[in-house]
Amino acid sequence: MSNRRVVITGTGIISALGTGTEKNWQAMLAGQSGISTITRFDLGKLDARIAGEVKDFQPEQFIDRREVRRMDLFAQYAMAAADMAVKESGLPIGPDAPHGYLPERVGVIVGSGIGGISSLEEQHRKGLEKGFDRLSPFFIIQMIVNMAPGLISMRFNCKGPNWAPVSACATSAHAIGEAWKSIRLGETDAAIAGGAEAAITPLGMGGFSVMKALSTRNDDPARASRPFDKERDGFVMGEGAGIVILEEMEAAKKRGANILAEVVGYGANSDAYHVTQPAPEGEGAARCMRLALASAGMRPDEVGYVNAHGTSTPFNDANETKALKAVFGDHARKLAVSSTKSMTGHMLGAAGGAEAVVSVQVLTKNVLPPTINMTSPDPDCDLDYVPNTARDARVDAVMSNSFGFGGTNAVLVFKRFS
Repeated sequence: MSNRRVVITGTGIISALGTGTEKNWQAMLAGQSGISTITRFDLGKLDARIAGEVKDFQPEQFIDRREVRRMDLFAQYAMAAADMAVKESGLPIGPDAPHGYLPERVGVIVGSGIGGISSLEEQHRKGLEKGFDRLSPFFIIQMIVNMAPGLISMRFNCKGPNWAPVSACATSAHAIGEAWKSIRLGETDAAIAGGAEAAITPLGMGGFSVMKALSTRNDDPARASRPFDKERDGFVMGEGAGIVILEEMEAAKKRGANILAEVVGYGANSDAYHVTQPAPEGEGAARCMRLALASAGMRPDEVGYVNAHGTSTPFNDANETKALKAVFGDHARKLAVSSTKSMTGHMLGAAGGAEAVVSVQVLTKNVLPPTINMTSPDPDCDLDYVPNTARDARVDAVMSNSFGFGGTNAVLVFKRFS
């Protein structure tokens, strides 16, 4: 069994903070919130009326105008983030490119928690009004989750593994972890991996709202997502995409790639406990973090920063804190932990990809993004959450946590490249 080293050479992110890695990073360092009152549709009687909508996205900057109308918004986000990441990486594919990867050795693993829900809503409404023989011929390919990696593979001529994990809010962390394993084991040489989501729709918001999972701080949207704060009352829906380019280290060095960071660990497991609530004491999350550290061959005290799942729900934040204490022991008090969902909202299946991009930025820029809206510390959440203000700090290893409904967990570990 091979254990090749895997590095990240490109990133792309779209969130409520904007389109592009640098734009997101600067907004995070400034502690900006991307949350506001929903503008896209009539909110009716919804209890939750706020979200992190992407407002600056122009798909024609990344996708042929004729193709845009055939793609659901989640796939547009995925394609655009992949385009940004490939351009940053300079990923060469094909025998005609200098040091080009064989197309058969380049995979695309890009998932989504929900996929093309806006297309589903639109076509269902059309079917009821006009008849189901009047649906768009593009409906199915707009809706299915695996169309995001399918379209990306066609754009960049990637003929390796092409699939879409669907594991709720752990989706894109699973995607990156599985791509890492594939390259590490020698099954592929490079991959485009991450996730995308566009579920701020009447059906999406309504579904989460009736579950009582969402914040209803409608009169103060910028302060609604407040992970680890005593006054948190639920998560705020976000959207967008997060994509990274993974390459086998020696091949990346040979072609002179700008290596941003190394992926060194990945854990995946299940709570086997409840459909929405985390296992008591964060037991499943703790096991997943230990799996990731074991695969990295690292001690807990070698990690300097954790990009927390940190959703701003009462259950998650307290249990994640317990899990961190269980895994890191005395070192937990020295860890910096922050939740960038306080600024982007919860991007569901795209969250792990976006937070992987943030983790890479932490390693390359030597700054820790804050958890904003921490004004009333929760005594049950008593770690260093980098409250409200970004902090200069050099860390050599970063952990990124992603936990999803159904008790699914995924944890990634990144290191400064050397």
